[in-house]
Amino acid sequence: MVRPMSIWTRITEALSALTAGEGLSAVFDRLRTPPERSVGFAIAVIALSAKMAKADGRVTRSEVMAFREVFHIAPEDEAGAARVFNLARQDVAGFDVYARRIQSMFRDQPETLYDLMEGLFHIAMADGLYHEAEAAFLEQVAEIFELAPARFAALRARAVPNQKCDPYTVLGVECGADLETTRSAWRKLVRENHPDVLMSRGLPEEAIGMAQKRLIEINRAWEEIQETTTSGAA
Repeated sequence: MVRPMSIWTRITEALSALTAGEGLSAVFDRLRTPPERSVGFAIAVIALSAKMAKADGRVTRSEVMAFREVFHIAPEDEAGAARVFNLARQDVAGFDVYARRIQSMFRDQPETLYDLMEGLFHIAMADGLYHEAEAAFLEQVAEIFELAPARFAALRARAVPNQKCDPYTVLGVECGADLETTRSAWRKLVRENHPDVLMSRGLPEEAIGMAQKRLIEINRAWEEIQETTTSGAA
């Protein structure tokens, strides 16, 4: 039985076309529609992760492990995954070129861009530090993606420890919002982050692990708000 072509093989083929001189625009144009759109999403995470690694000047073991959490990499695909990362890191195009092409590709699916930012935050925080260079990089990517400041703040609150008013920010509501407003926001986020919904947005199966971590933080924030509200009313 022939083993199905892995996403890593398909990604390598796409990036090889880029390095062979086909051009970034041409490569991304081929990846605009399903099923190849999932390859486009994966390349986006890889390329921007590689550029982010260059931003702080190093690639730590913890960042590599975090990347493995975002994308499940089978042992037989490890060499291909490493090649993809190195191809993206060596490409002369700046991160903003990738970010703008990706924004154009997923303009009709802003939630996918949000998912991508989630993955970048996860990788950036793998070493437990929110470096200034990484912070500036993520803020610029979010601006290119046209991500609303409140949504960016929610991502940062989930990823970076000691953010002010964490629970409310995680749910995207104003600090001290009433319980019904907060409950509605929580329910909406739970629905939006169901694995089936994420798959329909074109995320590869390897990236769904992000949603599981996200849901844990969303539910934790809701529980904390409930506990605080209940104890305050007692």
